[in-house]
Amino acid sequence: MVRVTTTDRRAVLRAGAGIVASGVLTTGCATDTATGGTAAHPVAAFSSAPASHTPAPTPATLLHYPAQIAHGPRDHPQVALTFHGDGDPATAHALLAAAEKHGSHITVFTVGTWLDAHPGLARRVLDGGHELGNHTLRHLDINAMPEADADAEIRGCAERLKGLTGSIGTWFRPSRAALASPLVERLAQRAGYPHVLSYDVDSLDFTSPGAPAVVRNVMTGIRAGSIVSLHFGYADTVAAFPGLLHELDRRGLRAVTTTELLT
Repeated sequence: MVRVTTTDRRAVLRAGAGIVASGVLTTGCATDTATGGTAAHPVAAFSSAPASHTPAPTPATLLHYPAQIAHGPRDHPQVALTFHGDGDPATAHALLAAAEKHGSHITVFTVGTWLDAHPGLARRVLDGGHELGNHTLRHLDINAMPEADADAEIRGCAERLKGLTGSIGTWFRPSRAALASPLVERLAQRAGYPHVLSYDVDSLDFTSPGAPAVVRNVMTGIRAGSIVSLHFGYADTVAAFPGLLHELDRRGLRAVTTTELLT
């Protein structure tokens, strides 16, 4: 397995962030084992969101889908690239800009405490034509929590999204699990999310396997209708993203928001 050193990570982040038109300066980061992402130590200003704000969509009930959704229709050449929203914000800016340059859209599942630290990123995601979802308040093992604590995790992130964008986000995804427990599924529905969004392709980018492995992990399992799990906060993901988009083009697959994929 290829490991990326701290020096390599910084170099990759600088290269990825360089695609942002106004120029994004990246900072060093350390692994955050509590969130599965990276802890940011920002020292630079980032490009601001466009002046005109895009309306924030709200959750919708999709009658032809189950309560927990792992993939979309297999008969349309579209896929959804979904990102865990946490870690160094430089990776978020770099990946959002790369998607926009390519004409693709992504879905970002934000962690509530990440929004506390970087509130402008909620609007940055929406104003780039992307989609926001709820990935709990603190990214703990929500399926193992008592009901009151799990409810607070879901509602805490929903409240932050609502305050920043006017919407609780379009989807909920449980933290530290691909599927929600029956209890968490019910709590998510009670909080306003008719569906829990899972995935059928795991990039394993959070293991830092190297950019080629990230691309290979995705492309080995992807097909029309797939929902892919990726992460902000990792240098390998930034380095892999252009190659991943190229491979999608080569296969005739278009990256769209999850709502676009499913409706």
